[in-house]
Amino acid sequence: MLTELRIANFAVIDRLSLEFSRGFHVLTGETGAGKSILIDAIALLVGGRASVDQIRAEAEEAELEAAFSLPQHGPVIDRLRDLGDLELPDGELIIRRVLSRSGRNRLYLNGRLVPLHAVQDLAGTLVDIHGQHDQQSLLSVESQRDALDGFGNLKDTVSDYRRRYQDWRAGQRLLEELNREAVEGKRHEELLRFQCREIEEAGLQPEEEETLLAERNRLAHAHKLEALGEEAYQVLYGSQTSVLGGLGLIGDRLRELASMDPGAARWGGPCDAAAIELQELAHELRDYLQRLEHDPARLVSVEERLDRIQRLKRKYGGSVDALLSQVEDLNTQLERITGSQSRISELEDRVAQDFKALQSVAVKLSEGRMRVAREFGVRVVKELRALRMGDTRFQIGVRPDTDDTALTVHGRDRVEYLLSANPGEPLLPLSKVASGGELSRVMLALKTVLAESDRVPVLIFDEVDAGIGGATAEVMGRRLRALGAYHQVFCITHLPQIASQADRHLLVEKTVQQNRTVTHVKLLDQGGRREEIARMLGGVRITGSVRQTAAEMIGGTDRG
Repeated sequence: MLTELRIANFAVIDRLSLEFSRGFHVLTGETGAGKSILIDAIALLVGGRASVDQIRAEAEEAELEAAFSLPQHGPVIDRLRDLGDLELPDGELIIRRVLSRSGRNRLYLNGRLVPLHAVQDLAGTLVDIHGQHDQQSLLSVESQRDALDGFGNLKDTVSDYRRRYQDWRAGQRLLEELNREAVEGKRHEELLRFQCREIEEAGLQPEEEETLLAERNRLAHAHKLEALGEEAYQVLYGSQTSVLGGLGLIGDRLRELASMDPGAARWGGPCDAAAIELQELAHELRDYLQRLEHDPARLVSVEERLDRIQRLKRKYGGSVDALLSQVEDLNTQLERITGSQSRISELEDRVAQDFKALQSVAVKLSEGRMRVAREFGVRVVKELRALRMGDTRFQIGVRPDTDDTALTVHGRDRVEYLLSANPGEPLLPLSKVASGGELSRVMLALKTVLAESDRVPVLIFDEVDAGIGGATAEVMGRRLRALGAYHQVFCITHLPQIASQADRHLLVEKTVQQNRTVTHVKLLDQGGRREEIARMLGGVRITGSVRQTAAEMIGGTDRG
């Protein structure tokens, strides 16, 4: 509900701060006092169109601020959550709008600067204004459908349908994706098979390239390797003056020394060890020279193999290991292409079954809506007659579309409220045939019927009493008071029969201070209410009997 409203430099309002409670509020006052300005301010706070003309003369900015206390669950909270990281401490929402003559208007939700459309998107779920404003939620066909579903307790059927619809659409999207993949796969299947075959036929082995590079190096330098190896072998072992021959001589001399000088015995060990290691090296050189190939044909073969590997690497990128890994990936893609038709067939069957079940629930929902629409229409007509709109015809059109492509997340039905305000006129959409006070009364009838299911917290009625009086006004007052049990209701009225029914009565007055017009609003106590309703009853001259009648009207309202 709306808990507080602050206005500064707006129209003829200098500064104003009001607090509100639950129930039914009326705003009364002389014509031109500025009652509609309060409604204009609230309309602006929920996204209405602003004009620099609304800024008070001699002020550069007008500032509007409203505090709302919201329930923990409901459409308002859901839409606010869609705004992201907006914090709602204890369910309190503060909307602040600043109008500037420079045209730089600003809008804040709980201190966070937001674009205008963010508030416009939640306006119909937060405040419903019935009168000369744009925030009348029941003028949109979407709201009319949702209101009908709420009235008919079709929530479970709607939830079931939406769940099935989402499942069906998810299956459709997956099927479309698989079909695209299958088409693309078929287009590339031949290429994939060629690439896979080309790499597989090469018979690549891990570390093969490194081994071939080493072999090519040996074959290409075989003569040089042989000359170097032979020379080293001869110096080490093969010649008369070889290193090993010299070590043998050294060993003999050391042994003679040791026979005469025992201290020299320790020198013989390193000499013998060196001789053993060099003998092993000589044997390895001999074996290496025996294995060394002079094979031009093998060199050509190795070069050709390396060239093939290089061509594959250039074509497909990476190393030999990457090529081997790519073969696995290509085979996986080919398996997916081969098996895609089977998966598509299975999914087509599942999507068809989901659609059949969805159609069944859609038919059930349509039947429920058509059944509820008749009951809803009868009750609205009854309310309209009580509001002295007996010649008005009202009907809820539920038109199911049997075209399969017409299914939406809301069902297959187009729901629209139709009205004929005068005898002989055809039934037309609600937004096209009613305006002003007439539309306000229609909305009052709708809101009365929808009282328990409608979740808009704040209802505002302007011009609801246009062209009525007497018993009709009393009936209207009772309806508005009854709505106050389910919503916070505000009503601008000129009729004492309506004002006397209020839970809280706000008087709007206009005065002139220092040659400037200023509007004030005050909450009336019981005595103030009696005087204001007496004024509304008696006009210029208020007698004791008029005051007595006003007191009786206030005291006679049924608060049960």
